[in-house]
Amino acid sequence: MNRIEKRMAELKAANKKGIYVYITCGAPDVATTLEAVKQAEANGASLIELGLPFSDPMADGPVIQTASVIALKNHMTLAKELEVLREIRKFSDIPIVGMGYINNMYHYGFEKFVKDFKEAGMDGIIVPDVPHEESGEMRRICAEYDFVLAEFITPGTTEQRMADTCQDARGFIYCVSNNGVTGVKKVDYSVIGGVCEKARKFTDTPLAVGFGIGSAEAAVAAAAHADAVIVGSAVVKRLLDGQLPEAMQLIHDMRDALDASYSH
Repeated sequence: MNRIEKRMAELKAANKKGIYVYITCGAPDVATTLEAVKQAEANGASLIELGLPFSDPMADGPVIQTASVIALKNHMTLAKELEVLREIRKFSDIPIVGMGYINNMYHYGFEKFVKDFKEAGMDGIIVPDVPHEESGEMRRICAEYDFVLAEFITPGTTEQRMADTCQDARGFIYCVSNNGVTGVKKVDYSVIGGVCEKARKFTDTPLAVGFGIGSAEAAVAAAAHADAVIVGSAVVKRLLDGQLPEAMQLIHDMRDALDASYSH
């Protein structure tokens, strides 16, 4: 079991829901990234999704796009992200999954990327611009290094495709709550709830719902159908606005609300 699988097993045993917190590496600066990771864990985050900035983050909405631009202006590169990871590992053992785009990883060399980032303390990667059908070689490399490559399902995923996708999934499956990009918005989580229900027929891998979750109420609504919720833009916006305490309060409120609603 790597850290992600271990953490999800612990949450399940404790009858708790996971909170995955997305933080763009280097936005607004590295010091804030490190402090945000430390405080997010203290406030109840189960996993950190570390955004690896890219110039064309096509799955991300305006907030995370802005954060990526700021991080790139701060000269954030994969080499610097390795340094940030090593710093995080000096104070935390929280599971960390990278979120990035294949262009960066291919330039770096995908196997070298997995090897180096695993050694620095990363546990897996989310690559939204590579469909399952084209990820065979990536999955093989990740399996070799005990590195999770997250699979995606969406409201548009057919049962046949779901069966294929879920069959290889490990760590967690990223359940995209709505069609579109990341960002806080009003979402009817019963739609992804139906998708999650179908997915359970094909896999025991934990399901994490993301896109649109910006409040404790939204977290509770999304968690009804899944094992974890993913919060990104709502945290990143506060960090960009210099509101670290407010970002942490949001995570804290989500943790309290999820525990009140789902822990017995």
